[in-house]
Parts: sequence; structure tokens; C-alpha cells
Amino acid sequence: MATERLSVRDRSRRLYALLTERPLSLYATAVLRIGYGLLYLGFLLREFPHRDEIWGPGSPWTPELAAELYDQTGWASILALSDSRTYFELCYALAVVVSALFALGWRTRAMSVLFALLVASFHSRSIFMTDGGDNLILLMAFYLVLTACGRRWSLDARRAARHGAAGDGRTTAPTGQLRWARTTLVTVLHNCGLIVIAVQVCFLYGSAGLYKVQGGTWGGGTALHYVLNLDLFRPWPALSQIADEQTVLLAITGYATVLLQVAFPFVLFGRLKYPVLTMLLGMHIGIAVLMGLPLFSGAMIVADLIFLPDRFYLALGHLCRRLARRELRPTSPSKPASPSPEGPPTTALLPQQGGPDGPVKSGLHASSSPSRPPS
Repeated sequence: MATERLSVRDRSRRLYALLTERPLSLYATAVLRIGYGLLYLGFLLREFPHRDEIWGPGSPWTPELAAELYDQTGWASILALSDSRTYFELCYALAVVVSALFALGWRTRAMSVLFALLVASFHSRSIFMTDGGDNLILLMAFYLVLTACGRRWSLDARRAARHGAAGDGRTTAPTGQLRWARTTLVTVLHNCGLIVIAVQVCFLYGSAGLYKVQGGTWGGGTALHYVLNLDLFRPWPALSQIADEQTVLLAITGYATVLLQVAFPFVLFGRLKYPVLTMLLGMHIGIAVLMGLPLFSGAMIVADLIFLPDRFYLALGHLCRRLARRELRPTSPSKPASPSPEGPPTTALLPQQGGPDGPVKSGLHASSSPSRPPS
């Protein structure tokens, strides 16, 4: 009995330390910040020609209808504060700028709050006018407010590193017990937000898989056949027709989809999650191409990235820097360089120039083995 009590006490201490000692998965949350910021920025830019019909004063979903929906659901939107077209254009421009700054990680704490408010405002203004891909972005925008998603790969991180390297001692953080309390609070909120994001993704996949199990078409292997013949989701009819002809492959893909979604919450703590995430990536790419839902697929792909460890992103960063250094590395002097219009050609590319007295010895032969790379 005492051993069981000690084990419970030890587990409680480990859980407390896990939540309070240090923020977890800082690179993963940074990837979510960049991914959702760029996704919503691309969404706003893509719908720029249709912004008035979707969210503006000229939308079929009029401000009066939106107000009735707000009374029923409790939602609100800054777009409903005025019917002025100038006001709407200013809000749209603000949303574009905030999405870009949020992705860049400039004043991330304030930008995360503004980003969540703007996504909620645009979503609730015309909730029935979009394809549903912004639903997950809305949830993640609120969750990311809790996280310290600007600690890595951001302008804030670069500024903090520059100030730390300069050793100027400038800081706005309080000292002593108040500073410890603030650090602990930020760490706890970040880790709790991270857990909520992971649980949300698990619920999405688990519930989707369980709903599919209840359907007869998924059990019979014919669900994807009907999906590929929906006119509303056929951006490439010829491609959908080619895919629909592969009946056996479609049945296998349908069964694999259900299995992956149901099993997803149970494979997150082992190495099996990597092939599962890879197959889910292929599934979302297929949805984006065949069904014309790039925003939804992109939102799900970015959400899946929360399950990759920080060592993966560190290795990816090292690989990118190594490739960048290789591209910027000057040409090796041991290899003959191409003739440059700005300098004399090498002797390897020219025959010896001679006259009646024989070859002319020029400076080219003296510099056939240069001590530094050619310009």
C-alpha cells in the first residue's frame, strides 16, 4: 500500500514538474504559428476578389441575418460594428497585416490575441459562406494564444538573441518572486495549451473514424466512389474520373482511412506514429487535390506537426543551414573556373598564344595555380 502511495506521489511530482519546469515543444508551436498565419494570409489573399460577397456589405448573408445568428449563438464580430465599405476594407487590410506579422513572430503575444479576434470575427460574419476549413484555424488561433509560440523561429526570438549577445541588460521582466511567478504561469499556460491542441487533434481524428465506422458505405468500401462523384467537390472532373475507375484501390484507401483515424490517438507514444503521420499527409494531399479543399487539408497537416518532437525540427534546421552554406560556398580553386567577362580567362580554356618567336609567356601561366578562388 505504501508503495502504491509513493508511486502515485511520484507520478504527481513528475506531472507537476512536467507542467512547470520548462515549456515543451517550442519548435512545434512555432511551426503551428507560422503555418496557421500563412494559411490564413493565403486564404484572405485568395478570396480578395470575392471579399465583399463573403464578408462585406454586399454579402447574401446580410448584417441583419448575422445579427440574428449572433443572438442565438452568442458570437460577435468587429465587422458587424459598421456597414461602411471603408470600414470593411480597413478591417480586411488589418487582417492581412496581422496574419503576416503573426507568422513572422513580431510581438507575438499581442499579435496572437489580435489574430484570434480577427479570425473569429471573419468566421462568425459569414459562417455558412466558407468551406469549413477555417473552423480548425479558429480553434487553433485561440489555443495558440496560451502558448509561447514566439520563442523560436520568430522576429521576437531574433531580437531577444541580439539583445542577449549585446549584453545591454535591457529587460522589462520583474525580478525576484514576481518574476518566478510570471515565468511559472507562462510555462503552465504554454504546456496546457499544447496538451489541449494535441487532445483536440486526437478528438478530430477519433470522432471522424468512429462516424465512418457507423456508415454502411465505408464498411462496404464504396464511400470514396460517392465522394468522387459529388459535383460540388470535383475541381478536376477528369482526374476524379480516373481515380474512380480504380475500384480496388479506392476500397483499400477507404478502409485504411478509417483504420488510421481510429488508431491515431493510440499510436502517438511510439515510433508507429511516424508512418501514420506520413500516410495522413498523403490522405490530406489527396483531399486537397481531388476535392478542392486546400484550406482544410492545410489546417490538418499543420495540426499534425504538433506531434513531431523538437529534435526533428532542430535536425531540419541544421540541414537547411548546411544546404544554404553549400550553395553559398565559393567555387573550389582546384577546379577550372568558367570564363568570366570581368577577368582574364584561365589557361585551361585558352591555347598558348605564339608568334614567329614561339609561345608568349604571359601572366596566365604564372597564375595557373592561384592561391585563392577566382572571382
